[in-house]
Amino acid sequence: MKQKITKLTSLLVLLCVLFSGMAAASCGLTANPTDTDGTVQATEKTDSTEEPDDSDTAPGIAEDTDTITREDTDSIACAAASGLQSSVSIYCTFETTYGGTSPWDPMPTTQTYYTAGSGVIYRLEDDGSAFIVTNHHVVYDSDSDTENRVSDKIYVYLYGMEDEAYAIPATYVGGSANYDIAVLRVDQSEILKNAAEMGAAAAVTVADSDEVVPGMTAIAIGNPSASDTDLGGISVTRGIVSVDSEYITMTASDDSSEVTFRVIRTDAPVNSGNSGGGLFNDEGELIGIVNAKISGSSVESIGYAIPSNVARAIADNIIDYCYGKDCESVMRGILGITVEVSACSAEYDIETGLLIRCEEIRVCEVTPGSLGEDIFKEGDIIKSVTIGDRTVTVTRQHHLTDAMLDVRAGDTVSIVIVRDGVEQTVTAAITEDCLAAY
Repeated sequence: MKQKITKLTSLLVLLCVLFSGMAAASCGLTANPTDTDGTVQATEKTDSTEEPDDSDTAPGIAEDTDTITREDTDSIACAAASGLQSSVSIYCTFETTYGGTSPWDPMPTTQTYYTAGSGVIYRLEDDGSAFIVTNHHVVYDSDSDTENRVSDKIYVYLYGMEDEAYAIPATYVGGSANYDIAVLRVDQSEILKNAAEMGAAAAVTVADSDEVVPGMTAIAIGNPSASDTDLGGISVTRGIVSVDSEYITMTASDDSSEVTFRVIRTDAPVNSGNSGGGLFNDEGELIGIVNAKISGSSVESIGYAIPSNVARAIADNIIDYCYGKDCESVMRGILGITVEVSACSAEYDIETGLLIRCEEIRVCEVTPGSLGEDIFKEGDIIKSVTIGDRTVTVTRQHHLTDAMLDVRAGDTVSIVIVRDGVEQTVTAAITEDCLAAY
């Protein structure tokens, strides 16, 4: 049984990558030895022993069920149903070879093991082909014998069809450990095509995660109960958004380097196997991709999800640069500037009744020799970014960095700044030299 344990001193808690290993306990644990006892409680399946109700009509249900309409159905159940249409469970097979390197151990041994996670159908085509978004750590294992350490035997299962007869093969398109997002491809699956025609499968509807606020409903859908002998199944939990945007540092999928993610925090229960699954709002729209949780005796109900705007931008980037090409990495546009929050506040929106966080973003450093050297000056206040016909008003620090995920070579980026009290527009032409692999 393989257990991945790494140290994370910045959080001073156990940060558990939500990754279910079927032949191993493959949660990526991070711990500070002076903190909690480091125990991760597994969720066990239980068998119901309740006797069936012999009455003709279940309590609370009218006998004339033909009169029940969608309006009568609980709104959260409808939102969950919408999320379930786009949710899949993911199973990966890995092989690792060890031994055979010394006279005392002359015969190499190959071990086969399995891991499980979740994903969402991002794009769905009429012939049953699809792109699926998941976490990079779901399909990657540092001990794998494959050249890129990514599983070369991946299967996905639709909700309600967690049976070997309905296994759908998928291939790796590309991914990023720095963003913990990967994209898989399904080609012309009759199972997926038929399910879509019946309304049992659909591409996810992606919400604008910049509109997420604390207190909003958060529905986590994933595959937390899988094992090496049981396909488990997709399940639903519910909570709220606790923090709309924050940063966490944790061990990357390579089990050695550290990465920092911008995430949404939620108290919706998430467990091993939820990794890569969707976090949805009360309309069944995707607001994030679940990727981690904190586990320990001093914390409770703290899970994390990569915001949907980041997941969407990374997925589109991977599809554009990797699908059908040799590249397997995210290519991010670099302006060559470092920004900081120079002022922050919270503003009450009278129309919505919501309290909105606002930040003023200032250029604090310009990298010599970079694209931005002749465009920006230290002290510039960034107000908005326009790429093509899309303009983003920059009222949070991440708005600028997220927008740069959407740029492609050949694009011109227009940026409204305030310099010395005067508003002006500057432009940056993006070339191949401005792109970096992440």
